Amino acid sequence: MEARRVSVAKKITMFFLVICLFVWGLELSEAQMTPAMFVFGDSQVDVGNNNHLILSIAKANFAHNGIDFPRHKPTGRFSNGKNAADFLAEKLGLSTSPAYLSMLINTHASYMNGVNFASGGAGILNSTGYYGKSIRLTEQIHNFVKVHEVMLQRMGSNGVEKHFSKSLFAIVTGSNDILDFFESEDKTMTPQELVDLMINYMKSHIKKLYELGARKIFVAGVGAVGCVPKLRLRSETHECDEEVNSWTVKYNEQLKATLMELKSELQGLNYSFFDLYTIMQNVIQNPSAHGFKEVKAACCGIGTLRAKIPCLPISLYCPNRKDHVFWDLYHPTEAMARIVADTVFDGPSEYCVPMNVRQLVSA
Repeated sequence: MEARRVSVAKKITMFFLVICLFVWGLELSEAQMTPAMFVFGDSQVDVGNNNHLILSIAKANFAHNGIDFPRHKPTGRFSNGKNAADFLAEKLGLSTSPAYLSMLINTHASYMNGVNFASGGAGILNSTGYYGKSIRLTEQIHNFVKVHEVMLQRMGSNGVEKHFSKSLFAIVTGSNDILDFFESEDKTMTPQELVDLMINYMKSHIKKLYELGARKIFVAGVGAVGCVPKLRLRSETHECDEEVNSWTVKYNEQLKATLMELKSELQGLNYSFFDLYTIMQNVIQNPSAHGFKEVKAACCGIGTLRAKIPCLPISLYCPNRKDHVFWDLYHPTEAMARIVADTVFDGPSEYCVPMNVRQLVSA
């Protein structure tokens, strides 16, 4: 009799456990706003792809990078901690999309929740992200084609079409194209020709993603690259390089217009353009309102503004990293990346056109 009571008690306990797990599962599915996030771009959102490029010197898999990341170890992110891709995934209720090249090691890797194809040093133009030292955007799209083929085999065409139509496709790139142009002494085109070429390439890339099933596309404009510590060294007073910034604004304006054209041209396409330039300028011009104290100098590096020599294991780094906008001579701190992701996700029309990412994934 006693054994029977114990058995009944176990069954009741198991029943309630199953119910709890079911409810918890429902809560998780509700928190997950999109089935997957596929990320394309440069070092702002690279989560470790460049770690696997033997010839690349554009790596961040050494100290002091990752000092504020969980376990306090470098991961390949060009940051003291998490980057914008990490924070955006959290907002969407997803785990960070893993680096594509890290997934190739695992033949049973699942691409269901997304993949990160971004590569430090890459740009929109093929000449910016040359093969071997970074994964240019064209190659990133080709890598997505391979993922598409694998998912077709596993899910079928209807399953893939439905999955991708609800997924978020994020593109964060363009900074390196502009930086390379203005830091090069041997220019083969005018700034306007550069901008036009960037727009043409970007238009082609977005169309390709659309052909492969992307319907919700987030595109970040180029930030205020004229204000990064490395370019501030050009000025004796360490002011922003306004020529670089002016052409950045022109590119962003043309990109916004192009996205509007694509929206009318491609049936079912929804997009969100993020004005990274304006949010950066607002932070730089009024740092205390956003929790910052230092907007000119990098946190990690050597020399004037800690920007003469990059962040290396021999470099000094600041103890007050949350006070700094820039981690190294080019990249934002984790604190700045968090502000960017928060604004991308829930920001007003001042920054997000015609909608923010929360609205985009719900569209």
